[in-house]
Amino acid sequence: MQIYKVGGAVRDRLLDRTVSDVDWLVVGATVEQMQALGYRPVGADFPVFLHPKTGEEYALARTERKSGRGYGGFTFHASPEVTLEEDLVRRDLTINAMAEDASGQLHDPYHGKADLDNRLLRHVSPAFAEDPLRVLRVARFAARYAPLGFKVADETLALMRQIAASGELQALTAERSWKEIERALMEAEPQVFIEVLRSCAALEELMPELVHGPDTLAALRQAARHQQPLTVRWACLLRGLEPASVKALNQRFKAPRECQELAVLVGEFAEKADHALTLAPEQLLEILQRFDIYRRPQRFEEFIGACEMAALGHGQPSYPQADYLRGAAAAARAVDVKPLVEQGLTGQGLGEALKGERLKALQAYAQR
Repeated sequence: MQIYKVGGAVRDRLLDRTVSDVDWLVVGATVEQMQALGYRPVGADFPVFLHPKTGEEYALARTERKSGRGYGGFTFHASPEVTLEEDLVRRDLTINAMAEDASGQLHDPYHGKADLDNRLLRHVSPAFAEDPLRVLRVARFAARYAPLGFKVADETLALMRQIAASGELQALTAERSWKEIERALMEAEPQVFIEVLRSCAALEELMPELVHGPDTLAALRQAARHQQPLTVRWACLLRGLEPASVKALNQRFKAPRECQELAVLVGEFAEKADHALTLAPEQLLEILQRFDIYRRPQRFEEFIGACEMAALGHGQPSYPQADYLRGAAAAARAVDVKPLVEQGLTGQGLGEALKGERLKALQAYAQR
């Protein structure tokens, strides 16, 4: 039995990046041997075990064979006879197909270290084309390592085009696709994810609404630079699309509810926010009421963030509307309901009176 550290932990150590998760590969062992040593089986599709003390994942070396469409269309075979090289060859990129043994010696049968040095994202073998999810994974890695100068190798981009043309991307589940999209949007250069998908014709298969839609990548880049949350980044990407297109993208990938809501609200109110300094108090109140700023202040703050990122992306040096909108929200929130209740107002009457007081507060705010 031989145990190797594999994949991302090896890659990121060589890049002097922080290693967060460590994956281990076990060559020459059986399921029974692992269990006898106290490892707890957790793999549904192939043998994966949790270390009895550290809880880290240890997988038995395996091979795979294409047996159906999509990400899940594979048959796996794990046995003590499977070699390290046979396991590594099934991985996506050469930089992810390196291993370290217990002594720290690097095992690099597919020249991942050279590709790291040359800043190339290159596939390991032609079997890359069997898994359509790898198109999104490579685009995500391109977004992550773009600050280091990484590019997708021409031959790998050609294979990605082949996958896009095959229709296999349509076999991906919404859940698997969103997982990659979510992770890509939170990378250092998320706009690169979209650019790579466009360059291999995968964007028109996955997000055709963005192919001829407004250019939102500058806003997305600003959102990453300002460390905005996922909700804001998704809203930035979808800003300017027709409501039907926003709805289609939200539903196609089953985006989280918070992401869906903010994308819809940005589409509906972003233009008004851009003209906030000249809005009538009644219009301001309409926006604040629609966002339910009294119970959900964070959503309004994220809306302001999305609008600001778009402005910065269009080259504006600042976005004074942001502070103005925050001030308007604070003025409306400051209205005290207690005096109205003490007057005996209830139900619809209380609601109308409260709305009137908030409008007065906004009128005073606009005139300050």
